[in-house]
Amino acid sequence: MKINWKIRLKHKPFLFGTFSLLLLLIQQIGALFGYNTTIYNEQVTDIFNTVLALLVLFGVVSDPTTPGLNDSERAMEYNKKDGVK
Repeated sequence: MKINWKIRLKHKPFLFGTFSLLLLLIQQIGALFGYNTTIYNEQVTDIFNTVLALLVLFGVVSDPTTPGLNDSERAMEYNKKDGVK
């Protein structure tokens, strides 16, 4: 696996995803040790966790070589699973 970590760590969606993942992990570890992580009530906590999970997803699937959440022009030309034009 080849990952350009310098570029990834400068990409905001990746950083938001990583931060969200850490929040979810801390919350789960706290629950494991009996710490109550409920924000307001269970429904609000579930919505908050869903938003964090979506941020993780966007941070993982975003292309750090393009601005925003768009794919590069080259990636838009791919038509096979293995990335061949």
